[in-house]
Amino acid sequence: MSKQITVSGLDAYYGSHKAIEDVSMTIEPRSVTAFIGPSGCGKSTFLRTLNRMHEVIPGARVEGKVLLDGVDLYGSGVEPVSVRRSIGMVFQRPNPFPTMSIYENVAAGLRLNRRMPRSQTDEVVEESLRGANLWNEVKDRLNKPGAGLSGGQQQRLCIARAIAVKPQVLLMDEPCSALDPISTLAIEDLITKLKQEYTIVIVTHNMQQAARISDRTAFFNLAAQGQPGKVIEMDVTTRMFTSPSEKATEDYITGRFG
Repeated sequence: MSKQITVSGLDAYYGSHKAIEDVSMTIEPRSVTAFIGPSGCGKSTFLRTLNRMHEVIPGARVEGKVLLDGVDLYGSGVEPVSVRRSIGMVFQRPNPFPTMSIYENVAAGLRLNRRMPRSQTDEVVEESLRGANLWNEVKDRLNKPGAGLSGGQQQRLCIARAIAVKPQVLLMDEPCSALDPISTLAIEDLITKLKQEYTIVIVTHNMQQAARISDRTAFFNLAAQGQPGKVIEMDVTTRMFTSPSEKATEDYITGRFG
């Protein structure tokens, strides 16, 4: 069951530098939420605060609240590893484990989390590859290296790896920026399908992509260079792209800056 994320008053720091300030939003379950905005405005930083990957960076910290169906992910006693199991991440560049086969790439997370019989692992690997719309392309070469796939296939393999552990939320940081147009379309189709089961949050610099696949969009921006990033506006995507409330949003979407 996909979950709702509620963020309130969130600030994120790298050492003494405040990267984002006072972000509050609700991310609806079983939907796609897109983060747009110019480079350096904190979109990817904010994305990483949602599954506690931000704090992996030395000196990085977060203030404020991130609730997953009412549970504070930064509350005392909450294990970061369990948060990352519930909230999976797909990165900008496909990153299959280079020494592992296609099968082992998908099974890797399963084996970290729990022991299961080979027959059950086989079922989950197939189910995950089908879920990532990759099964028919790789079913006859599961023992071949994952790194031998094309870029678009590698990214779908990473999505299969992420969904194999049954997360509730999928975070995607510019998942198509390193891909060709055909592979990009395949990932976009997949995201639209996956939102039937997962809450999906995507960072993208591609306005057309945000317009095509997201239900809601948040526009991040900086007041000035060196200032923290903020959410300027968040709304239903169709409304945001046709009649934004803020002039800065309209200027960014129409290409006047950024």
